[in-house]
Amino acid sequence: MDAERSVITVSLALLSVVLGGLAVRGLARSVRDRSRHQLMFGLGLSCGTAALLIELVAYVGVVTVGLLQSYVFLSAAIVGVLSLGSAKAFRPGRFEAGYTAYTAAVGALVAWFSFTTPLSTGMVEGGVIVGNPPLLLLELSSLMTVPATVVLVVAAVLHLRRSFRPKGLLMIAGASVLGAGGAFYVASFPVILYYAEFIGILMLFLGLTDLSWLGLARPASSSNERSSS
Repeated sequence: MDAERSVITVSLALLSVVLGGLAVRGLARSVRDRSRHQLMFGLGLSCGTAALLIELVAYVGVVTVGLLQSYVFLSAAIVGVLSLGSAKAFRPGRFEAGYTAYTAAVGALVAWFSFTTPLSTGMVEGGVIVGNPPLLLLELSSLMTVPATVVLVVAAVLHLRRSFRPKGLLMIAGASVLGAGGAFYVASFPVILYYAEFIGILMLFLGLTDLSWLGLARPASSSNERSSS
């Protein structure tokens, strides 16, 4: 394995670990806070982690039809599941219930046809999953990815209108970028997925990680000390 392939392999492995950690954190918070939003967030990131692991396995040369079928389904499921966590931003609440039912129905169809449609291992070129899935899967997946991407973007706008919090904005933007990457893959632009994964994971990491130990919170603490004195 040459140096370039080694760097890419290590990068995919590290991204998988980071995204997996964020997924576990979201799921743990969903249990602690009994939060449906955090549950969907954790499940969506779990789908992203699984997709990244398949990319890693394919890059090192292990390619099977089952892995490719899983990858096609996960590429659509990422944005669909993440959008379920953002649906509560819309009012009235009936939208959330209707949208959840729609996403579950379309997701079941995508899952069925993803795992019953034969795929060619020729979809992988040079370790990168670049081939287009059959037209039927593209059409079915678009029924999930297009509305889900719209929901993520509109929910981000509504969030900004109601309250501006930098970390919250990073989380929403990261989830939106990560989800949109899966939508672009389904729409036959696979290279965008790889960039979206890196950018989206970085945004999510910054949005969910406490960086105060770097000294970012010192000005506030010093001002509090002056006021108390």
